Amino acid sequence: MDETPSNVVAVLARIPVESIDAALPLYERLSGTTDVRAFTFGPVRLAWVGPFLLLEGADEATRSRAATIIVRHLDVVVDAVQGGGGDLLDGPMPGPNGRRLVARHGDGNVVEYVEQAAPTRS
Repeated sequence: MDETPSNVVAVLARIPVESIDAALPLYERLSGTTDVRAFTFGPVRLAWVGPFLLLEGADEATRSRAATIIVRHLDVVVDAVQGGGGDLLDGPMPGPNGRRLVARHGDGNVVEYVEQAAPTRS
């Protein structure tokens, strides 16, 4: 049996909302945490809480992505997507939480991938 750890660290459900402030209490209760990472990317305001990624102000293209997947190595994703007949739509490039890319899989699904940031040393 292969003992290599999965490249996938987490899968975030993308939830478009009218107001992050109004929606946040529900998702904090559902995820059992008040640890929220809030940030903006372009015109979109986002809040990462547990397994949810809340999106306020997202256009149709941003809302249509199937998921945000946190990975250990973005290069593995590039090879897998292109080897599976898919296309890179955006990136790889720096993002607010690490290098990122948006890919269309060979089956037509559009997915955002974010490379897990390396731990900082103090």
